[in-house]
Amino acid sequence: MRLGVWVFRPGRAATLATLLLAPVLLTLGVWQLDRARQKTEWQATFAARSKLPPIPLSAVNVADAANRYRRVVASGRYDGAHQVLLDNQVRAGQPGYHVLTPLRLGGGDAILVNRGWIALGASRQTLPVLATPTEIVTVSGWLAPPANPGLRLGDAGGSDARWPRVTPYVEYERLAAILGYPLQPALILLEPAAPDGYERDWQPRFSGFGPERHHGYAAQWFALAAALVILYLAASARRSPPSE
Repeated sequence: MRLGVWVFRPGRAATLATLLLAPVLLTLGVWQLDRARQKTEWQATFAARSKLPPIPLSAVNVADAANRYRRVVASGRYDGAHQVLLDNQVRAGQPGYHVLTPLRLGGGDAILVNRGWIALGASRQTLPVLATPTEIVTVSGWLAPPANPGLRLGDAGGSDARWPRVTPYVEYERLAAILGYPLQPALILLEPAAPDGYERDWQPRFSGFGPERHHGYAAQWFALAAALVILYLAASARRSPPSE
């Protein structure tokens, strides 16, 4: 194809590579935009429901995603002997854990309470000492799923039999089998003002970061797609030699 003094003669390999890669890059950009939209909606839901008065946990179906971030109140006894340290939780640039403590309810089952963040310490071999009340407590907070990684690496039950157990993610059935009693498929984010917890100022970051990061990733994928097309056009265009 000729356009003025330029001749467009794309190579077969370059055309095939562009046709294969460009849709992939555009799809990744659209996927990141969709993730940003989802997290924006979750943030709005969290903000709205965080202001509602708490309702009894027994009145909520915790397995229903429509009840995510509902403010609930529950009474029971902490199982301080069997606590979980959710690994890879960074706060202000410092690595640490989220302390997940089972709250034994009156019906024999339990629900995990995220009591906040605690620093890693000198090494991973020295686990933090977790202070836990032994009397019956009433906790208030928000229903939420635990942080789940994109890739589930490691043992959800913890590779070490010591307690507290360090785990990269929570798998309720696996953990319930280890504990020996049923676990409800959600956890309670303990309110920041509540006692018996650690550092917590819950923000709806959802898997580590908010929608603005997804917008940035989307822009990068779209920019790569545009750069690919520009390079393809530039590599396929040749200036025609002057006629005799």
